[in-house]
Amino acid sequence: MQKSKSFKELVVWQRAHQLVLSVYGLTKVFPREELFCLTQQYRRAAVSIAANIVEGYRKRTKPEKIRFLNIAQASLEECKYYALLSNDLGYADTIILQNSSEETSKLLDAYIKAIEASS
Repeated sequence: MQKSKSFKELVVWQRAHQLVLSVYGLTKVFPREELFCLTQQYRRAAVSIAANIVEGYRKRTKPEKIRFLNIAQASLEECKYYALLSNDLGYADTIILQNSSEETSKLLDAYIKAIEASS
């Protein structure tokens, strides 16, 4: 595994960041009454994914890194539910966002496995 110079070089972070931007775009069209409920929760969870990848990137030990990446995984699962809920409530078609979440999840899993396998 080649060392990166910045979290911005991580493909998993790039995908997570794109997911955040997609969630912000999607939630702009949510009903106004959702502003302080679903919109806020969805955005917070999405930002948490990318932010915890960044925070884990800077940690020095494997257990610390993995702990933050696991928090990112949990936030990603939360976002998967919000996408499903948003779709079921008829606020937006979230199929593309759900697919993006799955791709990000696979990348995050692979990143964790690479850290665990590194010496």
